[in-house]
Amino acid sequence: MAAILGFQFQTSTTMAARNSLLKPISTLAHQSQTTDSFLVDKILIRLKQNKLNNSINDYLLQLTPSSFIEVIHGCRHNPQLGQVFLDSMAFNFPKFKHSPASLSASIHLLVANRRLSDAQSLLLRMVRKSGVSRGMIVDSLLSDSNRVVGENYMSKSNAVVFDLLIRTYVQARKVREGVEVFRLVRRLGICVHVNGCNSVLGGLVKLGWIDLAFEVYNEIVSSGVNVNVYTMNIVVNAVCKEGRFERVRELLKEFESKGVLPDSVTYNTLVNGYSRVGLMDEAFEMMDEMRVKGMEPGLYTYNAILNGVCRTGSFERGKEIINEMVRIGIHPDTTSYNTLLVECCRKSKIPEAESVFGEMLAKGLVPDFVTYSSLIGLFSRNGNLDRALAFFHDMKRIGLVPDNVIYAILINGFCRHGAISEAMKIRDEMLDHGCVLDVVTYNTLLNGFCKNKMLHEADRLFSEMVERGVNPDFYTFTTLIDGYSKEGNMSKALTLFHSMLQRNQKPDIVTYNTLIDGFCKEGDMEKANELWNDMVSKTIIPNYITYSILINGFCSQGRVAEALRVWDEMIGKGIKPTILTGNIIIKGFCRSGSPAEAAKFFDKLDVTPDRITYNTLIHGYLMEDNMGKALDLVEKMENRGLLPDVVTYNVILDGFCKQGRMHEANRTYVKMTEKGLKPDKSTYVSLINGYVSQDNLKEAFRYHDEMLQRGFVPDDKF
Repeated sequence: MAAILGFQFQTSTTMAARNSLLKPISTLAHQSQTTDSFLVDKILIRLKQNKLNNSINDYLLQLTPSSFIEVIHGCRHNPQLGQVFLDSMAFNFPKFKHSPASLSASIHLLVANRRLSDAQSLLLRMVRKSGVSRGMIVDSLLSDSNRVVGENYMSKSNAVVFDLLIRTYVQARKVREGVEVFRLVRRLGICVHVNGCNSVLGGLVKLGWIDLAFEVYNEIVSSGVNVNVYTMNIVVNAVCKEGRFERVRELLKEFESKGVLPDSVTYNTLVNGYSRVGLMDEAFEMMDEMRVKGMEPGLYTYNAILNGVCRTGSFERGKEIINEMVRIGIHPDTTSYNTLLVECCRKSKIPEAESVFGEMLAKGLVPDFVTYSSLIGLFSRNGNLDRALAFFHDMKRIGLVPDNVIYAILINGFCRHGAISEAMKIRDEMLDHGCVLDVVTYNTLLNGFCKNKMLHEADRLFSEMVERGVNPDFYTFTTLIDGYSKEGNMSKALTLFHSMLQRNQKPDIVTYNTLIDGFCKEGDMEKANELWNDMVSKTIIPNYITYSILINGFCSQGRVAEALRVWDEMIGKGIKPTILTGNIIIKGFCRSGSPAEAAKFFDKLDVTPDRITYNTLIHGYLMEDNMGKALDLVEKMENRGLLPDVVTYNVILDGFCKQGRMHEANRTYVKMTEKGLKPDKSTYVSLINGYVSQDNLKEAFRYHDEMLQRGFVPDDKF
């Protein structure tokens, strides 16, 4: 019997289990809902009884997002009770996994309790959640609003919630998404608060998306939102930023018709906008209008005016404005004096800059980065490196920590004036202070090394640059290519050129001109032509410098016919030659012993000749001992208003000396000094050699002594 009973029990138990598994899913769902409902009721009862103890925590632990929403729904007539629930959940279960719906319910409840910052924190979670679109967020917030806050409060709650949502998108730097939400909500017939509208407008203007800002502004107006003075100031700022000043009056009238009048911010924005582009009459007009409306211009207004005046280059007017500020009781600040200082430094007015700085200190104002970077830049550019360093040390003394910009200014100053070792000391200090050398700083140092022919050091610095992970740019390669080309190391220059191409850095006309010039100076015209063709194939159009380089290359090898072919091609391409290029051809003819051909070319030149043109031709004729033609050219030169220089006189004087015509040579020397031209070493060498060849050692020694007195050191042969 026991066995049978046991069997029957097992059988009945097994059958019961089997039957339970075969129950419809709807039945199970009903049981789950019943359980959730029971759980929700338990939580609501304890909340109403204010029993926030471990027992309620046990129930809270069992909540799912859907039952979480049901609890909030149960609190819809008592938002404060719902707030107690949210606070309990946040405190005891901060890692609760919300669904978009449970977050939406929480947001509406927080808004109902005027806890807007907490609501915005939850909105930010929704906004940043991957895979959740703007439409999904809006739908979720809309679907939960009625259940959480009730119909009576729903419209007001929605307006605040969506206002917060739009502002959250803007604050999260998702301005375009904010615009999309604004438009979506507007299509749904929900009125967005003016604060949200202003947030979107301000975000768009800040990013410089002015056209879109005006589109949104028109949509805001057409949707019936009551715009305010903040809206007006944002739109006015957009107008100023884009330079659409013709719309200013129209906009001010439009806002005035809506009962919105400009305030001091409006006028300051306009004064600053006009001043920034140099429209000073309009800026002063706005300042006067400001006074008429009972608003006194303040420090910001005057600083904007001061900036505009200095931008237009009127330092004296700037000083007058500073004096006016003091007279009416506005104390100029560091920004005021920096504006004057920047203008002085831009124009390299050293005494005025020091005067402004001194006045600034006398008034107890503390200099800032703008002050010191301007002064350090001024003295670095003008080669007064000790003074630049003094300001640099003074800056550190008052507690300002130099940044990359300050260090780069100093390094550039030292490099420009050949003080490379000092530049490297600044660079070492820069690294010691944790500053990271960027590509601009490296390029500055590389340029300094190359200009001072320190190519070994440049190569080491370039390697360091690459090792530190700083990617060389176009200027890096062009600087190095130029340095090696000038040194005649065309193999290295070409290697750098290929490296430049491999790194997808596109060479320009300057790069090609540098390489072509290098190969021309090496006499490798074949390689120069190859680079020319490569340049043209990349649709980089040769300019007059490129043509001049190639012409000079051919002339240097005596291949004047080929130089003329390139000249004709240049003219045919519509590129107007300069006298520099013409002088190259004339020099080429003269070097080849054809001054007559040079003279013919000179007569056909459609460019005004200069002293070099005449000096080259004169020298060409003297090489053939044709003193008559040379003197005729001197006369023509003077008739054109081109006074002969030391080079001209030296060429003529040397010609006379070589012909033994020392009387004429001496007369040329006297004429030269009477014209106020100082003889140079070449003058004395020609005269000494001339008198020595005539065995007139007395005169030779007289000129030798005079040469020494003028500080010229004679060559070994003397």
